[in-house]
Amino acid sequence: MKRLENKVAIITGGADGLGKAGVVKFIAEGATVIIWDLNEKKGNETLAELNGKPVEFMKVNTADFSAVQNATAQVISKYGQIDILVNNAGITRDATFKKMTIEQWQQVIDVNLTGVFYCTKAVSEHMLAKGYGRIINTSSVVALYGNFGQTNYVASKAGLIGMTKTLAKELGRKGINVNAVAPGFILTDMVKAMPEKVIEMMQEKVPVGRLGQPEDIANAYLFLASDEASYINGTVISVDGGMVI
Repeated sequence: MKRLENKVAIITGGADGLGKAGVVKFIAEGATVIIWDLNEKKGNETLAELNGKPVEFMKVNTADFSAVQNATAQVISKYGQIDILVNNAGITRDATFKKMTIEQWQQVIDVNLTGVFYCTKAVSEHMLAKGYGRIINTSSVVALYGNFGQTNYVASKAGLIGMTKTLAKELGRKGINVNAVAPGFILTDMVKAMPEKVIEMMQEKVPVGRLGQPEDIANAYLFLASDEASYINGTVISVDGGMVI
């Protein structure tokens, strides 16, 4: 039996990058996956690639609570359950603290932190009714040690760690496990577009001597979503090749 057989999963930001890798992995393990993403073009491209698979795309702004509530209601109406929520959606608006605008700060907090609160708030109500759920929040290795020029991003991802631990205490006794994954340097399309020297510098900082692949993060998502991780709650798994050592 596949590890996510008969499970319904929502993956935010699943149209591309780490989220898309999670979508592919979850489908392969038997889940029906609903992608929540604002990028309609990428979402439709992902659907075309996965033609015939149990996957659906919904254009959802996770920073809008009404939109999240409506999308949640649609999923419940169609599938009758939501077993897994991967809060993967995130954005960057990098600038040094001195140059960072109020808008840059607020945009990142709205999506990366408040959006996770909104999605968890809406979806967890149905998980509570069922007495079962897996919630996985995508933090970042920079949440653990900071990063120059990313005050907003680091604050949002560090906030997710605190949120994860608190929700794990509140929801764990109700059958809902809440954990976080903290990716390190991952070779996404965005990173591949960087100058080769920059990529080499990034790689030199990783003890295992390579950048991660999106599949490395997807494997962590899968593990935490599976019954194999039923006794793991409130933890942060760093998938970074040893950067935080």
